[in-house]
This record gives sequence, structure tokens and C-alpha cells, in this order.
Amino acid sequence: MGRDGARLTRVFEVLGRLVARRPRFVVATWAVLAVLCGVTALTGLGGDGLFARLQAGAPAVAGSESAAGQEILDEQGPRSEQVTLAVENVDLDGGRQRWAALAEELDPVRADLVEADGVESVVSPFTFPEMLDDPAAEALVSTERDGFLVVVTLEAGASEEVHDTVVEILRDVPGALAPEAPGAGGVVGSGTLVADAIVGQMEEDLVTGEAVALPVALVIMVVVFGGFLAAGLPLLGSLVSIVGGLGILLGLSYVIDLDSVVVNVITLMSLALSIDYGLLVVSRYREELHRLGTPAVGGATADGAGGGRRRRGRGRDPVLLEAVRATIASAGRTVTFSALTVALAVTGLLLMRPEMLRAIAAAGIAAVLLAVACAVTLVPAVLVLLGDRMTRPSALSRVPGMRGLVRGLGDVSPRDGAFSRLARGVQRRPWLVMLGSFALLVLLASPVTGLSMRSSMAQMLPAGSEQREFTEVMSAEYPLARSPEIYAVAGTGTDDLDAWADEVADLPGVERVGEPAEAGDRQAGDHAVLPVFVSGGDASGEEAVAVVEDLRAMEPGFETWVTGQAAVQTDFNQALLDGLPLAGAVVVAAIFVLLFLMTGSLLVPLKGLLVNSLSLIASLGVTVWVFQEGHLSGLLGFDPVAGLESYVVAVVVAFGFGLAMDYEVFLLARIKEYWDAGAGNDAAVEHGLQRSGRIITSAAVIMIAVFGGFVAGDLVVIKQVGLALAVTVLVDATVVRMLLVPATMTLLGRWNWWAPAPLRRLYARLGVVH
Repeated sequence: MGRDGARLTRVFEVLGRLVARRPRFVVATWAVLAVLCGVTALTGLGGDGLFARLQAGAPAVAGSESAAGQEILDEQGPRSEQVTLAVENVDLDGGRQRWAALAEELDPVRADLVEADGVESVVSPFTFPEMLDDPAAEALVSTERDGFLVVVTLEAGASEEVHDTVVEILRDVPGALAPEAPGAGGVVGSGTLVADAIVGQMEEDLVTGEAVALPVALVIMVVVFGGFLAAGLPLLGSLVSIVGGLGILLGLSYVIDLDSVVVNVITLMSLALSIDYGLLVVSRYREELHRLGTPAVGGATADGAGGGRRRRGRGRDPVLLEAVRATIASAGRTVTFSALTVALAVTGLLLMRPEMLRAIAAAGIAAVLLAVACAVTLVPAVLVLLGDRMTRPSALSRVPGMRGLVRGLGDVSPRDGAFSRLARGVQRRPWLVMLGSFALLVLLASPVTGLSMRSSMAQMLPAGSEQREFTEVMSAEYPLARSPEIYAVAGTGTDDLDAWADEVADLPGVERVGEPAEAGDRQAGDHAVLPVFVSGGDASGEEAVAVVEDLRAMEPGFETWVTGQAAVQTDFNQALLDGLPLAGAVVVAAIFVLLFLMTGSLLVPLKGLLVNSLSLIASLGVTVWVFQEGHLSGLLGFDPVAGLESYVVAVVVAFGFGLAMDYEVFLLARIKEYWDAGAGNDAAVEHGLQRSGRIITSAAVIMIAVFGGFVAGDLVVIKQVGLALAVTVLVDATVVRMLLVPATMTLLGRWNWWAPAPLRRLYARLGVVH
């Protein structure tokens, strides 16, 4: 170990002694922080709580054309919001007499709306003198003439209370129509309702995901550790990490805008990483107990003999304190190194232009740091306080069949077992295993060639959502009343737009254009906006994107800015492509350096980066196959969409790569340990896989359960994140870690550990051995 590596070891040894000596102080400190963060995040302590400060919308890119166009539109000040009721199942074919009867039933509701503070206007087909015969009423009547719209325009800057009052009044309209239309129904929609629905569904899916993931993870860890007490410690760390993360997110919301998806992504990572790191720490503690001759939870010492329970005082047994100290000095260093690789992978998002990705990166780094801090301080402190209770035989050992299951799947590996046999089998046919694993990964990755990235709003809501239903009703039954998919902002007045509007109307995919209107600063009068409606009405579909590109390619003789959902999506995707080379280079270089400092090799880090990249592409391919191509939609409970959410791809690449490198560190650390001890290359691979195989497999199964729990939610974007990360872990922990890595390391032999002389000298000084 290099001199700096030795210093790092001493730092963790000092930390281990401090935690062992002051466990109550450590636990109390974490308890206070968790309560403070939790209460602050949920209540805001007099201000807005976290969920009240979240936003929902298409991810914008500051400085892009779409953002500049939106800024011009926003210069007019607060925009008036419309709250719309789509009334259904009302027969409108009875002529004027029928219309007059319906209008009479609506008059009291209309009067209540007009008199409400903050309401600018109320319009329905019955407010026109000629009622449905008036051409202006055509947009407010359904194509099947079995429904109509009531559109309430709020005053600019109207409060949320005004909005909510209008919504309540409109929801009572179908009941008011009952005398004339007994079967009438209706759905209310607005921009505020869509955003609230997305945030609310995010919050609901967060609860659903944790309700599914935590019990499953607990059951798995009970089997791995052979008892509830040891199994509960990683979960304790994860809960504290999640609560602390919510508090950090609240603080970040005052610095940058937070999208609602950030909470679920960070909670997901906090839960998974905390359990992962806690699992490794508790497992290493049990190994140390075995090494020191103290019976672990299963009731056997290192040599298999039973042992009596110590009675020197709970938490004060010097042997147990030594086990905690040694655990932090060894496993604490490993999980910190692993956390650093994950944080570096996430750091790539900080180098991207979209503010949403930078927010996810900042919150993600905070989640990783919290997870590792809990693992190396809180969990060991609780181990000290539990004292000899961790050495008592578990009640599971008395359940018929469970003792054998716990021994077979437990975290303490025998010297020879299933993973060492697997390694020897791979080493007998390394070329066959390598080529077969590579072919499987390529097959899984193949759907990624058709990847389409999009940015959705109401489309991401589940099919049963009121706002999803409202959007579909408006698109299918009221094509003339829907909002324009694209806004073309022009650096000139409305008088100069007529000729350009005719050219825009002739573009492929354009259904029609609206009337030009003034935009920007009204006093300046030097900007106008042309509403553009796209065929099919998909605001982020391929036709809308094509229209955006055609509009931006036009040269009308004045400056233009194209904005809207498809334009924002185009700019976001382009920002990802533009930022990828720098972010990728920085992340790859940083992780390469870390792996070199751990292994002293140039080939092992290079191989690890290439293999993990292929594994990540394979997981994206499976995600495309499921969500974009629509396979398993019935099983997973979603409607197929035309692509993956753009930021989901970025998040999965960053976090998935970090998780893959996490397991790379776990495995390489053990292999390098045997290589440094003098074992041959093949023997080091065999023993390293045997010693780390169970912990990697156990951690992977738990992570898959955690990520899979969030697939049980209803919001498709959370399903995409959960499934993509679950597949990433599954592929990495099986095909890559158990087959491809041993096969390639066998083929490389001693070349695994090659480095030129100058770098070998650098490693001798700075290298870190785990």
C-alpha cells in the first residue's frame, strides 16, 4: 500500500475508534438530524414544505432558442390561465328549444362563476346569441355533438384559491344539468391541475415504491443475515438517509428549481445505496466476529463450534468493540471508495446544460454521501449499542429447514462453494463464456438503436388519471379548442406575419395556424407570436419535432424563436448530445484514475469501463423494448409510449454506470487482495469471486427489489427509471460480474496487473489496497 493509502487507512481506523467509544453520541446526532430534516421537509417550518415547492413541466434548457422564445412570451407579465370543463353524455341535437333548456340550467352556475373574484370571463356554446348555430361556438362543441366545453378564463396572476374555487364550481355542473341530461358527466382540466396531478402521483408512487420495496428487502436480508436484528440495521440507515435527503432537497429548492421527479429518483438511490452499503458493513462485522472467535447470529464461531454468550456488558465487550473498529477500517474504506465512484458518475450530470439534470446531480451526490455516512457511522454505532445481542442465535435457526437455508445463502462465505466452482467452470472455457456473454449483451442492447427520447406532460400520467382523460378528450373531441403545440415567436409586429403564416401553414405536418398576436413587451410592440397546430395533436411526437425543425430552417426576413413542448424537447435532447463528450470524458477519466489507484493496473480499469458501458447499453435496450415497443405493458400496467423520457435516459446512464462500477469495486477489491497476498491470477479470481459473490448477489437482489418496487407505481416515468436500474443491476450482477469479468481476467492472465514502470512507482506511493 502506498504512503497516502496508509494514511487513508489510519483515518478510517481513527473513525472506527471514535464510533466504538461514543456510539450514543453518534446515534443521537443522527436522530436529531433525521427528525429536523423530516419535519422541515414536510412542514417547511412556517414556509412551504418540499412537495409544495416542486414543479412539473417539460425540462427546459437555459439559453436555448425555446427558452428565449418563452421569455419573450413571458414579458407580457402573468398569463391568464384557463380552467375548462368538458361536459359529456349530453344530447345536443334537440335544436334551439333543447339548447335553451340546457342554458337555463347553466345560468346559476355561470352567475356564480362571473361573480367570483379573479374570474375574467366564462364562455360556453350557450353564451352566444345564436348558441350552437354561431360559428364561434363550433370549437366548444364535441365532434359527435354529445358534449360541450365551459371555459373559464382567470385574471392574470389569480391566486390558487381562485383557481380551486372555479374547479369546485365546474365539477358541480353535471349535477346541475341532471334535470335535462340525467346521464351527464364531465372532467375538469387546467395547467395547474396537470402539474398538481404529476406531483401528487409522484408522491403517491414514492409511498407505493417504499411500501413494496422495504418489506421485500427486509425478507431478503433476514435470510442473508439469519435474523431480523442484523437485517434491520441497513434499513435503519436507509430510512435516516431518505429523511436527510428530503431535508437537503428542500434546501436545494431555494437555490434551483426542482422537478417533481427529483424526489423519487433521489429517494430510490438513497434507499438502494444505503441498503447496499449497510449490507456490506454488517456482513464485514459478522466476518470480524468470526475472525475473533465470537459466535455470530447463526450461533457458530469461525471454526464451526458453538459458543456461549458473552456477559461483559452490552456494548462494552472489547472483542465486539474491536470488531466494530476493524469493520470501519476495512468495509468503511471500501464503501467510501465505492460511493466515490457512484458520485463521480453522477457528477457528469453537473456538466450538462439543463438545470433539471444539474439538480438531479446535486441531489444525487448528496444522497450518495448521506448513504455512505450512515453506513460508516450510524450502523456501526448501533452495532456497538446492540453488543452481544448480535451474537445470539436467531429464532430462525429453530425453524425447520431455515438453518440450512441461512447457511446456504448467508453473507459469510465458506472457503469453497458455488461461486468458486462457477469461477473454475468459467476458467475452463473462458473464450466460450466471454463470447457468449458478449453476444447476449449485444442482443439485449439491440433495441437501443430505435431509441426515441421525448418530453411528456399529461401523457406520463396513468390512464385512469383525470388529467390524462381530460387531455385525451380534448385531443379527440375538441380539435379546434386545443392549445397550439408550437409557438413561433417573431421579431416583428403582427402586420408582417401574414405572408409567413401562409408559408408555415403549407409545411408538412401542420394542421393549421392561428391568428397572429402581439407578444413580449406590449409597449415596445416589436414581437408577435404565431400559434401552430400539428396534425395528430401530439405535442412531443415525431411530427411536432419535424415541424419545429422546418420552422427553424425558414428565413422569413426577421428573427424567429420556436418554442413549445416539441421545441423544448428538441433543445433538451441536443443539450444532452452536446454535453455528453465533456461529461463522459471527465467521468471516465476520474473513474479510471480511481480504479488504477485500487488495482495498480491499466488494463483492468479499461476493461471494467468498456464492459460496464456495454452492460448499461443492454439495460437501456431492454427498457426501450419494454416501454417504447410496448412489450410487457399488460404485466407492468402502463400504456405504451412513443419513447423514453429524455431525462430518464440521462439519469439511468449516470446512476446505472455508477452502480455498475460499485459492484466492480466490490469484486476487484477481493481479487486484488488475493493477488497482493501472492496467489496466482486464476486463483485470485476464483477466491475473490467466492468471497465477494454472495455479498454482490445479495446486494443485487435487494437493489432489484428496491427498484422493482417503484415499477409498481402508476407514473410511467418512475416505472421507466425503476425498471432500467433494476435491469442494470440484474445484468451486471449476473452476466457481467459472474461470467464476463472472470472470463476476461482469465484470458488476460498476468497482463491484468500490468502498468508501465512510471505508473507502478506512482501506484507504490498513492495506491489504495482494499
